[in-house]
Order: sequence, then C-alpha cells, then structure tokens
Amino acid sequence: MTPFLIRPAEPADFAEVSRLTVEAYRADGQLDDDTGGYAVVLADVAARAAAAEILVAADDAAGGQGLLGSVTFVLPGTPYAEVSRDGEAEFRMLAVDPRAQRRGVARRLVQACIDRAAALGCSSVVISTRDINRAAFALYDTFGFARDPSLDWSPVPGVRLLGLRLPLQVLTH
Repeated sequence: MTPFLIRPAEPADFAEVSRLTVEAYRADGQLDDDTGGYAVVLADVAARAAAAEILVAADDAAGGQGLLGSVTFVLPGTPYAEVSRDGEAEFRMLAVDPRAQRRGVARRLVQACIDRAAALGCSSVVISTRDINRAAFALYDTFGFARDPSLDWSPVPGVRLLGLRLPLQVLTH
C-alpha cells in the first residue's frame, strides 16, 4: 500500500481533481441520471477552490503530486454550502480515483474534514449523501455520523439526498 498525505489542493492539481472526481462519481453510478448537469459542477474545480477549501490525498511515492482523491470543505453561507447552519461545517464532493479505492483514502479525507471543523470550533459536521450510495453510508457510520432527516433534500427531480450529522466535542478552556 502506497502511503499518501492530505494537503490543500493547488491550482496545478485542479485538472486532475476534476478528472478523478467526475470519474469516481461516474464509476459509482452517481451520474447515471445526471439531468441537472452535476458533472459540470464537479469538474469546475477552479470555481470550487475560489469559494471553499479543497483537500487532496496525494501519493507520497509520487512526491505528493499523484492525486488519489479529493474533498471540498465548506462553511455555512458560502456558495457550496448545502445544509450547514451557523457553527457547523460541511463537506461535499468526496471522491477517490477508482484505481485508488479500498486504500483508506476516503477515510483519511473525511477525518481531515472532521479535524478542520474541530479546529475551527464547529459544533458538528453535516453532509448530504445520495440515498443510493450505500458505501458512503457505511463509511460515515464508522465515524459516528447519524441520519438527520431535517437535512434531507432534493436538488433535482429523481435525486434524493439524505442528511447526516456528526456532533463534535467542543473544547472550552
């Protein structure tokens, strides 16, 4: 297993993040009914980076340049926030290159988002996941995310997103 590191995306990464995100979503069946143009949104990494934090999993063996996955970390009120409210953080567009799956990449990216939210003093992390994405639900369950039906929504007809919440321990000094 090749070691990898989690780091902020750089402009030189954007084309690869675009490719791997669309490819991962397509391989997982998430774009089979893409009537709303979500593949275009996923591919526009520059727009995401201008409004949110993009983290990448980079292959150490490739000098931190070979990308294995990415995730977009957002705060409420920002352009890519969907369900987060004041004091919460959210992540979106978690994707692992199909050739790098089952290596713990998604787990490390999720943990990086949880750590970032905790460092910012957020009370919880919230996410939306397609109702058909059983692998995602299994992953998030291992972190302690729980269903929160108040976060459920549908961006386009035929696509149902289910909300999940992970309360964070807020340390006070």
